[in-house]
Amino acid sequence: MATLSDDDVRHIAKLCRLNLSDKEVQKFAPELNDILTYIEKLQEVDTSSVEPTPQPTGIVNRFREDEIVSDGPTPEELLGTSPLPIIDHQIQTPSAHG
Repeated sequence: MATLSDDDVRHIAKLCRLNLSDKEVQKFAPELNDILTYIEKLQEVDTSSVEPTPQPTGIVNRFREDEIVSDGPTPEELLGTSPLPIIDHQIQTPSAHG
């Protein structure tokens, strides 16, 4: 595999909308090359007999209907706990008065 040049790293950074300094380019070039080398090794693994696994943990979505629960406090009770004035069912902050 060909190694990435500094210009390649700058181009990748630009695609990612990152501004890298020259020092960062020097730091990340070997790291990106190592990642690409590892990916190249993974390409050699025979996965033809492996079933695709969309969710490896076995967790399944459990959907339920939404229920309205009416045993909680009413909006009026909640607003009543505010020390600030209430106008049209809205708590008025000090900046709203001025």
